[in-house]
Amino acid sequence: MSASGLHSSDSLLIRLLRPTIDLLVRWKTVVLFAALVLTLVLAPISARLELEQSLESFFASDDPLLRDWLHSLEWFGRDEFVMVAYSDHQMVQENPDDPGAVRVDSVRLNRLRDFARKLSEVPGVVPESTLSLESLMRPKFGDSFAARVVARSYARKRQDEILAFGENIVISHDHQTTAVILRLQSAEDAPIRRAEVFRRIRDVALTYAPQPNDFDPESAAGDSAATDENDVQPGMPVPPSLPQPSRIDEDVNPNVAASAFVAGEPIQVNDMFRYVDQDSRVLGWASSGLLVATLLLLFRSLRWVVLPLLVVHVTLVWTKAILVLSGMRLSMVSSTLTSLVTIIGIATTTHVAVNYRELRLSHDRATAFRLTLLRLGPPVFWTCVTTAVGFGALLSSQIVPVQSFGMMLALAALLVMIVCAVILPGGVLDFRVDRDPRPTVAELRLVRFLQHLGRGVDRHPRTWLAGLVLLMGLTGIGLGMLRVETDFSKNFRESSQIVRALRFFEHRMGGVGTWEVNFPLPGPLEEESLKPVRELVDELRAIALPDGTGLTKVVALTDGVDFAPGSGVEQKLERMAVIQPEFISGLYNPDEQRMRISLRALEQKPAEVKLELIRQVTRTAQTHFPQARPTGFYLLLANLISSLLKDQLVSFLLASAGIFLCMTIAFRSPWIGLLSLLPNMFPLVLVIGGMGWLDVPINIGTAMIASVSMGLTVDSSIHYIAGYLRARDEGATYAEALKMTHGTVGVAMVFANVVLAMGFLVLALSNFIPLVYFGVLVSLSMLGGLLGDLAFLPLLLRWVPVKSKAIVEGLPTSQDVGAPSGVTGDRPTE
Repeated sequence: MSASGLHSSDSLLIRLLRPTIDLLVRWKTVVLFAALVLTLVLAPISARLELEQSLESFFASDDPLLRDWLHSLEWFGRDEFVMVAYSDHQMVQENPDDPGAVRVDSVRLNRLRDFARKLSEVPGVVPESTLSLESLMRPKFGDSFAARVVARSYARKRQDEILAFGENIVISHDHQTTAVILRLQSAEDAPIRRAEVFRRIRDVALTYAPQPNDFDPESAAGDSAATDENDVQPGMPVPPSLPQPSRIDEDVNPNVAASAFVAGEPIQVNDMFRYVDQDSRVLGWASSGLLVATLLLLFRSLRWVVLPLLVVHVTLVWTKAILVLSGMRLSMVSSTLTSLVTIIGIATTTHVAVNYRELRLSHDRATAFRLTLLRLGPPVFWTCVTTAVGFGALLSSQIVPVQSFGMMLALAALLVMIVCAVILPGGVLDFRVDRDPRPTVAELRLVRFLQHLGRGVDRHPRTWLAGLVLLMGLTGIGLGMLRVETDFSKNFRESSQIVRALRFFEHRMGGVGTWEVNFPLPGPLEEESLKPVRELVDELRAIALPDGTGLTKVVALTDGVDFAPGSGVEQKLERMAVIQPEFISGLYNPDEQRMRISLRALEQKPAEVKLELIRQVTRTAQTHFPQARPTGFYLLLANLISSLLKDQLVSFLLASAGIFLCMTIAFRSPWIGLLSLLPNMFPLVLVIGGMGWLDVPINIGTAMIASVSMGLTVDSSIHYIAGYLRARDEGATYAEALKMTHGTVGVAMVFANVVLAMGFLVLALSNFIPLVYFGVLVSLSMLGGLLGDLAFLPLLLRWVPVKSKAIVEGLPTSQDVGAPSGVTGDRPTE
């Protein structure tokens, strides 16, 4: 048996490793140059990797929620709306000629018409579908004089009914806020990108929104609500030109007159992906800058700052290029690809740097580097394999973004190993500038602290074990306190544009959470067949949960029948189609004989309140129509995190089984394979349980923290176990092996985890709150894994038989690797 307890003749990996290392070192410059050229070739391809911005992709193809949503799109079309609202306390005024009655100010209607027209001119908006209070108050039943007279008479006589119909759609309940509803073209048909459509809508809203001070309070005195631009009487002030650029009020208190807020589910989803895309790039560079400073502080070598970052970015380019060529796209979940590749790459190169620096004390550069690769080659191999297996377990998920996340990270983990093999030989041995990493001033203190920690674990194993188990138990209680975040606005900072808009609509317009309940309605549309629909609508409007939560708006086909003029259902619907073209087709499909009722609810509500409201609506609808189904964006968003969590337990169990199998093969010991899982579960329980105690909700950034934690913390365990067994096989006692391992491998583990924790804390600056949580929790997970490997794992290794075989040889001598001429002893030479 060798010094490490491994029969080298029995290790296929070691037999393959020696000639591979010799080949890489001999052709180091050529290999490095080829790798960099390949990276330059692949860089333009990798830049084409796009972010998949589909919310539906977060649900399994057979998920009932997704199935119902897709059926609704097939029956009624994909109606996507953006709402632009502003405060106007004088739009609806008291009527001086009729005490107790109200009148709509015609000048303000004219300004609203101009504003809506300006918004409708944005490419990507369907102009004929734009809805506002002006379009309701001035319906166009035709171009003839008679049609105009009928429309004007209708608006004058039924003003109160029009206001009621448009309530929480184009006018607020208190008549203090006015909105314009814009229907979007499909993303495929729009002449410009959807993100550009939203940008232009916001620009128009900010620039041309009517302001309260743009009007003379006396300007419309005595005028009729139905007056339009052709009805201006002599002496009446003509509406001024479009106003100067307006500002959005920072305070959206309902008592403050704010202006120009833009919201809607399409724009919410767009902003979510936009923030993820922007922050992942900007913070990626900021993280790299912080990593540079930290690596420079730890190694005091510019070369050993450049090399880890080069490994990370080459790996990223190769990974992204492969994904592009295979037709894959990033998703919200896999947008953290850069961050996670950074973890794997930095951790690997940090171990190389610390080992290489140690061996340079007694060997020349080439020999020290060969010894480093020979010592770390097998641990790095198994580290990358176990990480790939851990993330590969996510392929069992039924959700496409989760599958792609697992596939991407598994690929990246394997590529890190290859990139290190082709970059590091030339990067370490070529050139003569700043070749070796140097120890920091405080490193000796760190070594002493770690060795003191090892002695404490050795001398007081029961105390340490009891303390760690107690800590796991207490934090584990927090697992039962976890809650899921369904309030979409919580994904953004309070000061963000979208949150201010959402808060404004919640206070003024009944929110933006639109959804529906649809059901079969056979037969022709007649008063008798619409009777149960009317009854259902009345009951839906009456729903109120114990906290008062209910539906803020219910729109059914019967509302259009009651609203439009005419003598029968058919004639009324024809008139309604003129007033609002998509009203009927959006609520009834005659071919499928399917009807839906459009609903709106407040978004900023706890998950349990939302889900209870959905259940009550479903029960109410099914009492009248047993086949009624609720669906819509509101439901998808409310169940998004639950969908992500649905198969995480299966993935976690598969990852644990895969890691156990890899560790068993690597160390040739099922006992080590089993024990190695416990330290990796330690940070998992610590972090997720802590989330429960601190009331940190599970959001889209933290839904898969368990899989991420398991995939990332296993590498330190492999390095530690390999170092410990190597020391035991060289004859060290348990206490001596802990001291040696803490003083060598432990230093590299601390360096790697500190560097990564610092890098990930940069994500706390993100505008997208789930990325903030992700960055902080991954940092805590890394530090928790470090504690598990330096304190928990040594306790478990006490019961590992000394005869267990390690995955690496002990430190080979220079003769083992063929020292170059000139090496005559332990003193290093160039």
